Amino acid sequence: MTHRVGPKGQVVIPKELRDELGIEPGDEVSFWRHGDHVAVRPAVRPESLRGRFKGSELTAELEAERRADRERDRST
Repeated sequence: MTHRVGPKGQVVIPKELRDELGIEPGDEVSFWRHGDHVAVRPAVRPESLRGRFKGSELTAELEAERRADRERDRST
């Protein structure tokens, strides 16, 4: 499977490979040099932290600290 490099240095990843790797339009990919060739793979996105600590003791502790801070600020 060969493809020509375009004037901007772009190359199309063949559909078969995109399907095998689960690469979809808009996804990020990582490139690196591996000896005498270039390798590509889907970039690993960090998992979202949103809501991860909801309902935990840590959340309750932080909320209590914020309330205490607000009350202290109001009294000064």
